[in-house]
Amino acid sequence: ALLGCLVKVLLWVASALLYFGSEQAASLLGSPCLRRLYHAWLAAVVIFGPLLQFHVNSRTTPPSHGNFFNIKFVNSAWGWTCTFLGGFVLLVVFLATRRVAVTARHLSRLVLGGAVWGGAGRGPGRAFLLIEDLTGSCFEPLPQGLLLHELPAPSSCLAAGHQWRGYTVSSHTFLLTFCCLLMAEEAAVFAKYLAHGLPAGTPLRLVFLLNVLLLGLWNFLLLCTVIYFHQYTHKVVGAAVGTFAWYLTYGSWYHQPWSPGSPGHGLFPHPRSSRKHN
Repeated sequence: ALLGCLVKVLLWVASALLYFGSEQAASLLGSPCLRRLYHAWLAAVVIFGPLLQFHVNSRTTPPSHGNFFNIKFVNSAWGWTCTFLGGFVLLVVFLATRRVAVTARHLSRLVLGGAVWGGAGRGPGRAFLLIEDLTGSCFEPLPQGLLLHELPAPSSCLAAGHQWRGYTVSSHTFLLTFCCLLMAEEAAVFAKYLAHGLPAGTPLRLVFLLNVLLLGLWNFLLLCTVIYFHQYTHKVVGAAVGTFAWYLTYGSWYHQPWSPGSPGHGLFPHPRSSRKHN
């Protein structure tokens, strides 16, 4: 009996913390003013974050590209974002509308976000790799330094055992910036969702808080990336391209009638229409 009572108390505390945490996080993310400050924070991280490398303890070993977080999270940031954010969007839209077509329309924003990442990234035929190919030259590493070769294509340069070096836009900075902006925009809907008294049980609140935690992780990893990896201009350009991609989609296109719609569009009754109905 004592054990059962203790379990009930712990479940009640966990439920209360979940409710309180989700309410507070929704209130913060739902504030337009705080979201503008968050955009300024991201810009400050990328522009001024690299200066922190001069204050890092010189005795600490800088993390390598093969560290755990880089392999498990940064390299797969879009997959993590789609998994967590897709579950949140699915629950919010379907619980608010009970319409599969509307739910699919809102989920299509993540499909388009994946297309943005797929077109930009560093795979074959992607924009960042093309920039590196067009601006690069072939070098042979020697003990005395690098010897320039006049091989015109990266394929022939690499086949000869040399190195192709061009302007490398930081794909990690691009992706983390884009994911941060996208998640903040999508998660902001939850405040309005709660304000309309729509069903918000434990599963939905838990999924929302998991997205908030993932957003916090992306901010931390973005800060680590700008401190330890890539050259300064490569990071700034990557973040600028990520911000521009967010602006073209969430800041512009998704507000048009022929788009997937902005987060929250069509989910909540308009105040005027509800008054007329009453």
